[in-house]
Amino acid sequence: MCRVPPGYHALPLEYQRAAEHIFPQGREPSGEAALAFAEALGIGSDYQKALAAHQGDKELERFLGHFQNNLDLLIQKTWVEKAEERRKDLLQNRIAGFIRLIEQERYRSALLEFGAMLEELAYLFFGAQSRKEDFIEYALRIDTQMGLFWWYGGQIRPFLAGLPPEDVSRQWFRSLLFIGMCYLSNF
Repeated sequence: MCRVPPGYHALPLEYQRAAEHIFPQGREPSGEAALAFAEALGIGSDYQKALAAHQGDKELERFLGHFQNNLDLLIQKTWVEKAEERRKDLLQNRIAGFIRLIEQERYRSALLEFGAMLEELAYLFFGAQSRKEDFIEYALRIDTQMGLFWWYGGQIRPFLAGLPPEDVSRQWFRSLLFIGMCYLSNF
């Protein structure tokens, strides 16, 4: 039985099937569900390549470096009011610690941090609109894949909050994390 995550019905029909299986209630999603979601985001092959990389592997190093550089650029290029500059700096300062969590294979902690970082990034991109109830509909009108990504980002923290750590394998946390990282690496 899959729970229907908040905002699910706002997603276009072609994305709903992939979306309903990425955050299943009471069980770990299958590798096929994660791949289907990555493909819906348009990053299927990049996701598979990142997921195949192992700790200490040059490919993982390259992936993490590319992600960090791209996220740094996204944050730097975001235009905000002078009063919001501090938010950009704080978010940028979180990236190194986030990468360390991945290198330490603390994927649940990294996923929780990633969800928090995405909330801040959405605020930098969209301002107060990102905090409104209809944000997903707004993002979907701009671009459907981007809207799907922000929907995914908004599901991470609530899903983890209701999930005992022992119920899900580290591999699934890694899979879910790498989906978002691949998307941002190609944003």
